[in-house]
Amino acid sequence: MSNTKYILGHFEDPDDLMHGIDRLQENNVSIYDVFTPMPIHGIEDKLGIKPSRLGYVAFCFGITGTLTAFSMIYYMLVYDWPMNIGGKPSFAFPDFVPIMFELTVLFCAFGMVGTYFYSNHLFPGRAPRVMDFRATNDRFVIAIDAKENPYPDKIEDLLKEAGAVEIKYNERKYVSYE
Repeated sequence: MSNTKYILGHFEDPDDLMHGIDRLQENNVSIYDVFTPMPIHGIEDKLGIKPSRLGYVAFCFGITGTLTAFSMIYYMLVYDWPMNIGGKPSFAFPDFVPIMFELTVLFCAFGMVGTYFYSNHLFPGRAPRVMDFRATNDRFVIAIDAKENPYPDKIEDLLKEAGAVEIKYNERKYVSYE
């Protein structure tokens, strides 16, 4: 058991998975992570996962695009090369709005793609990491850190009571596709 890093409980039904999470938490067993092939409503609250801060990141990228567009247009059309076109003033803010909007969307989109790759460790050339291959197809998996929970028999009994169809002892942290 000293080489075991994770205890994996496999479930076929999301309701059994939620019941398994409840049983483990009632017995003060800390859950490392849960892997599901589809989103399950309410699982974040049950696991105590904090709300995402991606909205703040998107806002920062968007405001960066807006400020970049405004400063470029202002520098080019007002400061560096002012032109009198039809008697309009050089600083005609309504003319700036479409370009500022486009750069806001562009910076936000590219920034969020980069943030997505960074936060999920999906850099080009890197193999994806999964605990068990069936978690991406048809199984719901609860991963429990064996080092933090030293009673594997108790955990195995709790998982079986909750409806686990299979319990595995994972000796490596991740299995790669290579």
